[in-house]
Amino acid sequence: MSAPDPAAAYVVRVAEDPADREACFAVRKDVFVAEQKVPEDIEYDAYDADAVHVLAVREDGGVLGTGRLLHGAAAAAKNGDGDPAVGSLGRLAVTAAARGLGVGAALVRAVEDAARARGLTAVDLHAQTHALGFYERLGYVAYGPEFPDAGIPHRAMRRAL
Repeated sequence: MSAPDPAAAYVVRVAEDPADREACFAVRKDVFVAEQKVPEDIEYDAYDADAVHVLAVREDGGVLGTGRLLHGAAAAAKNGDGDPAVGSLGRLAVTAAARGLGVGAALVRAVEDAARARGLTAVDLHAQTHALGFYERLGYVAYGPEFPDAGIPHRAMRRAL
């Protein structure tokens, strides 16, 4: 039996049910906890319950990546200026086999679409510094100093919608 083709057609959609959310959490565990050694007890947080989660899924059901959007008070607590009209993109993770296929960009656009649907005017995120160029190519602009999050250097970034 051959391995699934990571470049097979995929769709990006909002996680609609508990199975979808579990798939999102599984990708996050693989990428952040296993690969990047983020402690599991800080990877999942109270924001997960009310966040909009998106996932990229192959035609055969294999999950390629995930991301989440915080909005309202949760986002205002995370963004640079406490503005409730600014969403917070986070927990963007793409499986190792799917990197370089455009999945990350598609997930970012899906989060932005979800933000627009909620009337938000911009999206903030905290980018790992090695990923700054990725987000810059998608229209995000870094601001503020570098800071550590889970022991990994980050910068705040924002894109107006």
